[in-house]
Parts: sequence; structure tokens; C-alpha cells
Amino acid sequence: MPTPLNTTLGLWSGRSTFFWAAAAATIGLGNLWYFPWLASQFGGGYFVLMYLAFLLLVTLPLILAESALGRHSRHNIALAMRTEAQSRRLSPRWRWVGRVSVLSGFLVLSITLVIGSICLAYVFYGALGAFADATPASMTHTLGRLVENPHEYRGFVAWHLGFVVLVGLVAVRQALVERAVRLVMPVFLILLVALLGWSYWQGAGAGSLDAVMGLRWHDVSFQSAWVALSHAFYTLGIGLGVWTVMGALMAPGTPLKRSVVGVALLDTIVGVMAGVVIYGIAQSMINPTDARGFGLVFIALPVGLGGFDYHQLLSTAVFVAILLVAWTSALVLVEAVVGWLREWLVSPRPVSVLLVLVLAWLTGLVTLFSFNIWSDVQFLGLTPFRWIELVTSGLLIPLVAAALAVFLGWLAPVGYLSELLGGAHQWLARLWHFALRYLLPVVVVAVGASYSVASLQLMCENGNLVWCRQPAHELTTGSQSESSRNMDQTPGRQKGPGRAADF
Repeated sequence: MPTPLNTTLGLWSGRSTFFWAAAAATIGLGNLWYFPWLASQFGGGYFVLMYLAFLLLVTLPLILAESALGRHSRHNIALAMRTEAQSRRLSPRWRWVGRVSVLSGFLVLSITLVIGSICLAYVFYGALGAFADATPASMTHTLGRLVENPHEYRGFVAWHLGFVVLVGLVAVRQALVERAVRLVMPVFLILLVALLGWSYWQGAGAGSLDAVMGLRWHDVSFQSAWVALSHAFYTLGIGLGVWTVMGALMAPGTPLKRSVVGVALLDTIVGVMAGVVIYGIAQSMINPTDARGFGLVFIALPVGLGGFDYHQLLSTAVFVAILLVAWTSALVLVEAVVGWLREWLVSPRPVSVLLVLVLAWLTGLVTLFSFNIWSDVQFLGLTPFRWIELVTSGLLIPLVAAALAVFLGWLAPVGYLSELLGGAHQWLARLWHFALRYLLPVVVVAVGASYSVASLQLMCENGNLVWCRQPAHELTTGSQSESSRNMDQTPGRQKGPGRAADF
């Protein structure tokens, strides 16, 4: 069946744009603040190999499915699902898979805008010398003052609005988005390579590489494989409608399979390189591999930066690189939501972008306020932000991914997958079909359930709820495990002030 090329979404002008846009969508902050820590704790190089294997065997089949669906229909995921369901004479309720996917992308966008605002603030903090002679305590105070202080939250709101404006100035035109991802992602990679070279020049590269890639078989366990699988599922933006809209915008002649595999490999390489750079800089910490998340990027990293000569220039370069990651991720997420809104309302792009960003900014205020003026507002033991995170990551994203796997693995006719892939080899189509039909639904449900259970346990730490095995006060006092006590002693894991580092 020929694919119509003239749609309201338009097309990228260059064949390489799909690769760079996909890289922007997948090389997120998780590569910077969680992947290095996970590798250092769960087997080093063995963990990286397991992670890469799960990317290729589990994540890539679904990415190919989303991208090929978009390329075939030339529509956003909601309209693509409706069109495919109609053509297969299936229930019209399948269109809700696309709508839920767009909602997931919107919620992730709202959180990304908040995180990007912190990155933007740290660019200026570093340039103005705020990291000079920093200590874990002083940087915890700096992060807490920016994020948590209920008396200074207006400053955080201003940074938030500033980052939203930076995204909107480019998102308002599709041509600008294309130029941005094709320019910014190579610049980011060049900057990362330069920082990697600088790390080795300082003599810290070898030790940092061993922390991330050293082959430590004694750290490998079933948990290592499970963590690698979970990270591989969440790191590439599955279930957010991003891959469908990028497939719809794909220029004719773009090599889909090669591009997707290349993005997966690049995602892994960037995670390793980022770990080497960050651990090399943060070596002044007592044990930098104990820090992760906000604690690694916004506490341990500035402490390390403040101890170098020309720390202002170096800090600016490092946090500009981090800012570029957050900015390009936000641009691609905006593209997914705007693509749906434009086709639903048939509205001009500037109007759609303005509406999406205003709503995302307002929704982001819920996350932002959850750290300061609403920090004591909880429902069943979780703040409003934690509920957004739980519903999105523990329910909506796995639900969309499983539904897509069932739709394409069980309901699509014979030969449809080969048609989507564009004349793939028979063995590849069969492998893809097997993964979508038998492997992915089970894995996705298990990963989502695991995420939800972890969130429910967090509720137990904040209150005595019916599903908790023991009262919350026992969980945080006498029955606390040695491992959890050690975690609370690491930088950025304090109770009370500084809890933003636990993000």
C-alpha cells in the first residue's frame, strides 16, 4: 500500500534528521545521573553488556514498531492507531492507546521542563563561580535553596518559565526544531568527547572508566539483569508517542532499521562516556559512586568542579552540555504532543505549540511546588509529583507499550510487520513478530508492576497503609536495613532539607 506523504505534520527535509531527533529523544538525563551509577553498582562492563542486549532484544522491536507505524500512516500515534484499527475492522477503542500515549508524553514533558530549569540555573551558578570550594553540605544547601525553599520558590518558578520560553522559541517552527536537533546533538557529542579527553588529561579517566566498565562478576546477580532490563525499557522513550511522530516526519529514503540500531548503540556509548566524565570530575567526593540522580549531577558534580582551576569555564561547559540534553529532549516531546494537537484541532503550529507549552508549564508547577510549598501535601503517602511519576511510569507507559505489542503481534495480519519494516528479511520479521507477540507483553507488564511496587513501598515509608507489611515508623527506625542506612549517609540522601537530591 503506498504511503501518502502530504499530511498536516509535514516531513523532515533531511534523511539524517530522524537519527538526530531520535538521539535527542533517547539520550536523556537518565544517561547522566542513573546509568553510570547502575553500571558501577551492578557489574560494570557485564551490566553494560546486559543492558545493550536488552535494548536489542526487547526495546528495539517496540521502537521499530512505533516508528514503522508512524512512517506507514504519516500521522501521530492517536490517529495512526485509529486508522489502523479501522482498516483491520477492529474496535475503535484502540484509538485510546494513542491518546494515552500522548498523555504520557505530555506528563513526561511537564517534568522535563522542571528538570531543565534546574539545569539552566546551574549553568549560571557555575559561570558566576558558585561552585568555588564547594562541599557536599554547601551544594545540598544550594540545591535546597533553589528547589525546596518555600520562601524563595518564585525564583524557581522564574527559571522554570525561562526554560519553557527557550523551548518555545524553537518549537514554534518545525524547521527550527529540525535544525536544532541536527546542530545541537553533534555539538553535545563533541563537547562530551572534549570533556572525556580532559578527564584523561587530568589522570582521572582510567579510574572512572573502571568504575563504569570494569568487569566485576561478583556484583552480577539476578537483580543486575532485572535493573538492566528496566532501564533499557524506560530509557528510550517508549510509549510516549515520540517514535510514531518521528516516523511520520521521516524523510523518504531514511534507513529506519539502521538508524534505530545506531541510536541504541549511541545511547549506550554516551552513558559510558558521561559516567567517565562525571566520575572523573566528582573524584573529590569520598565515594562518588554512592551518589545518583540529583545527588550525582547537582551535588557531587559541582563539588568536583569547584576544585579545579578555571572552574567557572569548566562548570559552564559541563552544565551547558547537560542543559542541551534536557532542551533537545523537551523539543522532541513537544513535537509528539503538538503533532497530535495539530491533527486533532487542525490548528496552526504556533497556536498548538503555545497551548501545549502553557499547559505543560502549569502542570509542571505541580511538580515544582511538590518540592517546596506543597511538600507536606500528600495523598496516601505520596506528593503530587510522585503520583504523576507513578501513574506515568508505572501505569500509562507500560500500558501503551503492552497494547502496542498485542496490537501488532496478535492482531496484525501475516506479512504486515514485513510491510511496516519495508521489505525486511524473513528471519528478522519472524524474530520481531516473536518478540512482539510473546516476549514484550510479559516483560512490559512485569517492569511496570515492579515500578509500581517500588512506589507503593515509598508510600509505606511515609505512612502506615493497608498494604504495608509493617508500620512506617518501624521501617525507618529499628528495622531499617544496613544497606538503607548506608544510602541515607550518602550525599543528597538527607531527610528534611536536601530531599530534592532524592529526585
